[in-house]
Amino acid sequence: MASREFFEIPKRYKTWSTALMGVGVLSVIIAFFAYGRGEHPQLFWGGLLQNAAFFLLVVNASMFFICATTLAMGGWQMSFRRVPEAISTAVVPLGVISGIVMLAIVFVPGTHIYHWLHPDPNDAILQYKKGFLNLPFYVTFTVLTIVLWIVLGRKMRALSQELDNNPLPDVESGRKYIFKNTVWASLFIAWFGLTTMSTLPWFWLMSIDAHWYSTMYSWYTFASTFVSGMALIGIFVVYMKNQGYLEYTNQEHLHDLGKFMFAFSIFWTYLWFSQYMLIWYANIPEETVYFKSRISAQGHKSGAYSGIFWFSFIINFLAPLLLLMRRGAKRNYTSIVFMAVVIIIGHWLDFYQMVFASIDPEHVNVGMMVLSLGIGAGFVGIIMNSVGKAMSKTPLIAKNHPFIKESIIHHT
Repeated sequence: MASREFFEIPKRYKTWSTALMGVGVLSVIIAFFAYGRGEHPQLFWGGLLQNAAFFLLVVNASMFFICATTLAMGGWQMSFRRVPEAISTAVVPLGVISGIVMLAIVFVPGTHIYHWLHPDPNDAILQYKKGFLNLPFYVTFTVLTIVLWIVLGRKMRALSQELDNNPLPDVESGRKYIFKNTVWASLFIAWFGLTTMSTLPWFWLMSIDAHWYSTMYSWYTFASTFVSGMALIGIFVVYMKNQGYLEYTNQEHLHDLGKFMFAFSIFWTYLWFSQYMLIWYANIPEETVYFKSRISAQGHKSGAYSGIFWFSFIINFLAPLLLLMRRGAKRNYTSIVFMAVVIIIGHWLDFYQMVFASIDPEHVNVGMMVLSLGIGAGFVGIIMNSVGKAMSKTPLIAKNHPFIKESIIHHT
């Protein structure tokens, strides 16, 4: 195992990550000059907001997966645990970038993203919400959220790595180690619940439509980014297997990753349907306004974003349902990677309509959509770079962990 203990970053891997980051930087520059200084600066800032929020939440989902399985006393994932740990290191660069983007949106004049920054005194709804939607609360919570994600995630990775060269001397030491892991995982889960599962999507995304509200929005956002996070883990696990690493990871582990991708695609669909059905059935104007640009506009015409809205639903629900239902599909490298890519693209599109259908509801700007895709490519390059460096610096097997044997003999 020693010869394949650390990941040796291939030259082609470095080339791709550098090229994608270059595409991202170039796309930001072009978008800034094309839209950032023009009549519609909200398009430029919307592209940054969509990608920053989506990819940060996706990579942070890896640490949520680690902490959730830690609290569940799960051991099946230990053979590839260093993969989600490596993905979670991307929270640092993406957190810094996202923090800059989120703060710039509220401090740079004329971004035209959050209308609650300058509410009309006669707007009763915004006046009612100003106890929550205000600049100090937004800034404090944004900074605190990202900082604690980074700090708590780093602590969990440090706990995992401290056994690599320091085997536990006895059973009692193992119990204390597991308890310490459980405590820190609990802290992360609690903070994750207060942010990703509640407050953060309200601030960053839902407050674009400050007059609209949904009690399911944060859970909907969580489901979207978590299933994308599991898809990202699946891609890297298959890549590492194809490169000859992760020798203790087999089809049984891949099968369980496929189960997560399938199950949370269905969970996302449940939330999608529940949110849409309740708003459609109640037909309350302050709720249905959200779907006018996404499904139908005034006069029962198709909304500008109806095509993207329904296409993202099809590939985020029907594609996983039809392709991942079979047991064999969840144990096949090709089908797992294909569906993982489809899931990530599908939920990226969903985030696109969540942001742009609110800031530019009248029409889809194809040029900005292409540039937003280019910006997303830059974030993918950063993730590749962070993951590659992390896996090259630490052993790919969580050596000496009390649950490692459970993972080696795992079967579904």
